[in-house]
Amino acid sequence: MADAPALAIAFYRMGLSSILLSPVMFFHREKLLNLDSRVIWLSLAAGFFLALHFAFWVQAFTYTSVASAVVFVSTQPLFVTLMGLMFLGEKINKLFVLGLLLSVAGGLLIGWGDLTMGEPEAIRGNILALLGAVFVAFYFILGSRIRATLGLLPYIFMAYSTAAIFLLGFCFLLRVPLFGYSQATYSFFFLLALIPTIVGHSSLNWSLKYLPASFVALSILGEPVGATVFAFFILGETPHHLTFFGGALILVGIYLALGGVKKKKRIS
Repeated sequence: MADAPALAIAFYRMGLSSILLSPVMFFHREKLLNLDSRVIWLSLAAGFFLALHFAFWVQAFTYTSVASAVVFVSTQPLFVTLMGLMFLGEKINKLFVLGLLLSVAGGLLIGWGDLTMGEPEAIRGNILALLGAVFVAFYFILGSRIRATLGLLPYIFMAYSTAAIFLLGFCFLLRVPLFGYSQATYSFFFLLALIPTIVGHSSLNWSLKYLPASFVALSILGEPVGATVFAFFILGETPHHLTFFGGALILVGIYLALGGVKKKKRIS
């Protein structure tokens, strides 16, 4: 996918996911036709924030390293936890807070080299990634509220489709080319839609019905570790010497936070 801009990748990821879901949704279209208008608008809003998340996050890669961008966007559990306390009435204990802080600290350590450079371009990229974290936090909070009463399929179909439409608009505004890529690139677009999105991302949305949004967001903090490993082998980015220590903190933090989740969220 080296020949495709990151924003185009995000559009195809969400657009193809929506297309793949369409046949299944067609046979369950009554679920959409009978939805309350409030639920529909909340689902569309969730898709809008998802589009903003992708748009800001992928643009961050233009200015900073993969490790640093993933670190900043991975501060999302902090925002999700605060929003969950304020808007969803979620309860957390000291063990969860300890795990949360350890994981975020580990993420910061992984990208410490980029964070301390002070270069204007890197700072710009870090800010974009941080805004991506804020937007995805809104996405998770809305998803948690919606999934309490709405099934997974209609929700992700509306959210992914809305995200694709807004990402298409962003591509037009920024004049990002959407055609002319290699056949291998389009194959990767399809795989991104099928595996990381429909299988991986949708599993997060599924879990929002049964787990607090704060823990769902925290559970993906292992991403900086995996992203740094892939960046080393695929992009040739050499990990900082604190990467290994930071990765260990992340994994320990997630383990502690898991022990701090005392009960599942009440299902309506």
